[in-house]
Amino acid sequence: MRIFVLALLAMFSFVAVPKTFSAIPDGHLRLYHTHTGEHLDIVYRHGDTYIPAALAKLDHFLRDHRTGEVHHYDPRVFDVLRDAEQAVGRADAEIHIICGYRAPESNEYLRTHTSGVAKHSLHMQAEAIDVRLPGTPTLKFRNAAMALARGGVGYYPASDFVHVDVGPVRRW
Repeated sequence: MRIFVLALLAMFSFVAVPKTFSAIPDGHLRLYHTHTGEHLDIVYRHGDTYIPAALAKLDHFLRDHRTGEVHHYDPRVFDVLRDAEQAVGRADAEIHIICGYRAPESNEYLRTHTSGVAKHSLHMQAEAIDVRLPGTPTLKFRNAAMALARGGVGYYPASDFVHVDVGPVRRW
């Protein structure tokens, strides 16, 4: 019996046990909010699984800085930011947030006091974000976001920022 058990152990010791891993890398972002002065360094996704607590922190970080209102963000926006910064060779660089979520009142205020603000902006659905990546030309970041073809990309060279959203693919 002992020889039989040893033979079985020897036979099974050569069986490879596959390691489980995700081919999708973790989602990590470093952010600085230009209006609140806050910084956030966060892993918001492990593989293809979003982390609810991290998403809640991002929602708060991207709140309307005028009203304090928080809205749940579409996490695909974070993937676009992450992939665009990787595409320009700046993985894990700190992205500057110009505008995150906008409450309807804030959007209307901006529409009446500035130009280029859409009446039905995707900022009000927490599906858009305006950013810049210091040390990277805005045009280069805009081109990387456009190449992803995952939503709208607006280019504002005079104000030095790029708008990305997860709405229909379009550009301006």
